[in-house]
Amino acid sequence: MKRFHSSRIVVIATIITGLLSLTAIIQAQAAGSLAVESYAICRDVVAREPIDAGTSFPASVGKLYCFTKIANVKGPGRITHVWYYGETERARVALAVDSPSWRTCSSKIIQAHEIGGWSVDVLGPGGERLLYIPFEITR
Repeated sequence: MKRFHSSRIVVIATIITGLLSLTAIIQAQAAGSLAVESYAICRDVVAREPIDAGTSFPASVGKLYCFTKIANVKGPGRITHVWYYGETERARVALAVDSPSWRTCSSKIIQAHEIGGWSVDVLGPGGERLLYIPFEITR
């Protein structure tokens, strides 16, 4: 009886491992197909287009947006914008991507004393970095 029981466990473990591997392969293929077609750090987004894009902004800017246009989307999924001030993560925003070409954005309030280097990582569905966007806040 123990022999029969242990063989069931092996079969179930093999099936679970196979399903997990298949899920990882599907996620990797989906992530590999995503591409950032265009992007901008900007002062606003109007009618799904970035306004006043740049790489340097004054400390008085108040709020900035990270705009991304994602291509090659194969079904509903997610990307993530991760905002950094220097090396410190300041915000992590998950965003839906739902069609073959999808525009989306996140925003971050910039306080007047947060002068220096900033960046946004655009991450794919599996957490892989699709894009690194550096910018700076000046006096």
